[in-house]
Amino acid sequence: MKTRIYKADDLAYDHVREDIRTTILAGRNVVFPTETVYGIGANAIDETGIRRIYDVKGRPSDNPLILHIADADDVTKYVTTIRPYAKRMMERFWPGPLTLVFDKSEIVPDAITGGLDTVGIRLPDSAIARDIIRIAGVPICAPSANISGRPSATLLEHVIDDFSGKVDIIIDGGKTPVGIESTVVDVTGDHSVILRPGMISRAMLAEIDNLVSVNEQSGLEKAPKSPGMKYKHYAPKGELVIIDGAVESVVSTILERLKQHGTQGDQCAVITTSEYQNKFPEDVVFVIGDADDDETIAANLFAILREADQRGMTHIYSMAFASGPHAEAIMNRLLKAADGRIITV
Repeated sequence: MKTRIYKADDLAYDHVREDIRTTILAGRNVVFPTETVYGIGANAIDETGIRRIYDVKGRPSDNPLILHIADADDVTKYVTTIRPYAKRMMERFWPGPLTLVFDKSEIVPDAITGGLDTVGIRLPDSAIARDIIRIAGVPICAPSANISGRPSATLLEHVIDDFSGKVDIIIDGGKTPVGIESTVVDVTGDHSVILRPGMISRAMLAEIDNLVSVNEQSGLEKAPKSPGMKYKHYAPKGELVIIDGAVESVVSTILERLKQHGTQGDQCAVITTSEYQNKFPEDVVFVIGDADDDETIAANLFAILREADQRGMTHIYSMAFASGPHAEAIMNRLLKAADGRIITV
C-alpha cells in the first residue's frame, strides 16, 4: 500500500476532502493530528475500519476506543444518559483534551467499546481533527497512532515510522501541542471517576464535581473502561527506569549507574530538565523542558522516548516530575513507559 500524505493546508482542496471522505466511508484508515497526539482514525459506527485499527496497531480487542465528534450536540446520538455534572463538564472543557465515558446507545458497535455497555466520547480542540470528522460525515474513533505499547506519536515522523505503507492517508499537522492523551472520566455514576489522568486535572474537574475520585484499579482483572488501564503502554525499546528523591541523590545515583553501564559498553540516556542538564555528560542528556513548565514536559515526553529509540539507547534514566499541576498525568505516562520501574533514593 502506498500511503498518501497531505499537509493540513491541503484540506482546503476539494479532491483531498473527497479522498478523505471516501477512504473513511470505505472502512479504511486516516491518521490525523489532534491537540493531544496523532490518532489513527476510522468510521466509529462501521466495524470494518475499526477492526483494521486493531490489526494495524496490534491492539488487543478488549481495549476500548474513543469516539470523536465535531459538534457537542452530536453526543446525544451515541449515549443514553447525560448527568447534569457531565453536561457542565462538556460546557466547560469541550472542545478539549477530555474524554467522558457514558452509557452507550445501540448505534455504537461493540467493536469500539471492547464489549462494554459504555463508550468514551471526546470533542477535540484541534480544528484539523474536527474538520476531518465533518469531512467524513460520521464520528471517528481514533486511538493514538502508534504500534500498541510504544510511545504515542506527536510528530509526523513518528507516524511515518509506524504506519507508512500500512494506512491509506496521513495528515501532517506538525507537532501536537498537548503531547499526552486526554483525561478520561467515567460519568455513568452519581459522581465522576477519573480513569486516566491527563491535562484536565482532578483539581479542574473538582470545580464541577467536588466529589470526583480517581480509579485505583489497574483494569487487569476486568475489561477496562478506558484506554491505558490494562496493557503496557508508551514503552521505548530501551529499559526505562525512573529515579525519584532529593535532586542531589537522584543525580549521584544516575551518575553511578552511568559509570557501571560505561564499563559494559551500554548506550545510555538521561531525561532531565534544563536546570540539571549540566550535571550529566553532554552526550547522554535529553532535556525535556524547564522544571517549572510541566506543560512543556508533557508535550515533549513521547518525542524524547522516540528519540532515545532512534539513537539506539539501551538504558534510559529519567528524573521524576512530581511537581506542578499536571504532574499526575506526566508521571502516569512515565510510569507506564517504565513498566513500573521506579527507584526512590
